[in-house]
Amino acid sequence: MSGAMSGGEQQARSRPRVPGAVARLPRQVREELTRRLRRNRRAFRADDVQVVEPPLLRRAVGASALGNCMEWFDFGVYSYLAATIGKVFFPGASPAAQVISSFATFAAAFVVRPLGGLVFGPLGDRIGRQKVLATTMIMMAAGTFAIGVIPGYATIGIAAPVLLLLARMVQGFSTGGEYGGATTFVAEYSPDRRRGFLSSWLDFGTFVGYALGSALVTALNLALTEDQMLSWGWRVPFLIAGPLGVIGLYMRLKLEESPAFQQQLDDHEKALAQESAGSEFKDIVRNHWRPLLVCMGLVLLYNVTNYMVTGYLPTYQTETLHRSSGSADLLVLVGMVWIVVLITFLGRLSDRVGRRPLYAVAAAAMIVLAVPAFLLIKAHGTWPPILGVLLLATLLACFAAPSAATLPALFPTAVRYAAMGIGFNVAVAAFGGTTPLVTAALVDLTGDDLMPAYYLMLAGVIGLLTVRFLPESAQVPLKGSQPMVGSREELSELLTTSKELYAFTQERERARRD
Repeated sequence: MSGAMSGGEQQARSRPRVPGAVARLPRQVREELTRRLRRNRRAFRADDVQVVEPPLLRRAVGASALGNCMEWFDFGVYSYLAATIGKVFFPGASPAAQVISSFATFAAAFVVRPLGGLVFGPLGDRIGRQKVLATTMIMMAAGTFAIGVIPGYATIGIAAPVLLLLARMVQGFSTGGEYGGATTFVAEYSPDRRRGFLSSWLDFGTFVGYALGSALVTALNLALTEDQMLSWGWRVPFLIAGPLGVIGLYMRLKLEESPAFQQQLDDHEKALAQESAGSEFKDIVRNHWRPLLVCMGLVLLYNVTNYMVTGYLPTYQTETLHRSSGSADLLVLVGMVWIVVLITFLGRLSDRVGRRPLYAVAAAAMIVLAVPAFLLIKAHGTWPPILGVLLLATLLACFAAPSAATLPALFPTAVRYAAMGIGFNVAVAAFGGTTPLVTAALVDLTGDDLMPAYYLMLAGVIGLLTVRFLPESAQVPLKGSQPMVGSREELSELLTTSKELYAFTQERERARRD
């Protein structure tokens, strides 16, 4: 029996079938590739895709992670020695004032971080990421080594805290160009499908550096008496910065420039990049203010948690909970090791499920679990404090793992380093680096030792709101860069998929016209 087809049947018959390879693409990848194919008016050719050979990729990621490890070892040891440094450089103050003064000097490094971002960011967009990262490495090592040789207040009086402040500002200035540059460098080297996993190795290096610093300080506190620590023991971690800086500098000088930056120059866009660098701050604020605000919101979420755990938690235990330095440092070290174990697995997870779900679930969990975590940390016994620290460390790992892949993806190649330098460092200076200082002051002012938990809850709320405006970037090519693949096989697969996708879009457009 035959008859006229209904309008719905005709529409179903005329609707093109989605090819299998296209159907398997995540929605955000399909949309981005479709935009690029429409702009090109053809499927991808081999020269439209950047292939990063595995040996070069491993060297770039490994050297960046190791360099970051050394840099953050230098930067992190200060927070673990905050109470001791307060006694050496501010001996006349009360114990609470010593801690607050020490954290004020800690926070001072963050005040100059945006200035470092403003200087190093545009420079990295003009002369390259690798050269600037080598410079920040040696500046950090010099600033940290200087802290180790500054005489105490008992020897040179007021000049001691002044010199300490200057050394911290050198550290902060160099760090202003470090994280934005390192994340940009690794993200621009990483194949699109594995950017979350590979970029997470950068923060893996960060927390290994923190953990090594914590382990060294813990060992010193256990091996030396309090008088020995005050006399010379606290200097040891800072003096190690010299040889570490030389090693890190050598490693970074051996790296090649990132493919995305080379592509920009190869495509005769150098003049454009240099022109935008001349008024880059104005250009970024005017044309990229939305992603800049998203960047700052995510950085606030990550770094308030980061500096609460790595910067304030050791001092919270010694000064507020009156535990020994050794046990406090050991507890935080457990948290750092747990983050190191988790972070690359979470980075890989963000490639599969997306960056937004990972951020959103962790931010919501922060709001719910911050108070229980601190109640556990306050509890007596061995296991409740460990469980509390592990809860906070797990949340921190969820924020850290996708950050190095998510933040650079917000900006195009020509302004990526500078925009990262501005957004990241302004947020860290205003909220992250001040976390130990503000939290210590709030606890001292109110007498409420759950203030750190309330502060984390507020950060979780801000982070959850920010995620609403975060575009999903998992497996998506970076803005202003070619699609990146990690092998010839992956290249062949992408070319085949692009042909199917282009044919599908053409067929769908013809069907719409008909």
